[in-house]
Amino acid sequence: MDEKHFAEIDVAMLYIEEARKRTERAATALRADGAEQHLIDALERSEEELSDVARQLRQGTLFAVPKEQLNF
Repeated sequence: MDEKHFAEIDVAMLYIEEARKRTERAATALRADGAEQHLIDALERSEEELSDVARQLRQGTLFAVPKEQLNF
């Protein structure tokens, strides 16, 4: 059952990473097109936040110790 659960986590991580990359490309495209800075800033901020979400998900799933293992 754990394998199925981790497969779901992997899918979620993939979507987060795809969104982060898409946001990065959008910021680059807007910058090249001379868009207003506040639009670029918002995309860059979103990219950073998506990176944080991915890190939190990894830490909360792949590197977390199950509660049952914390008790002796």
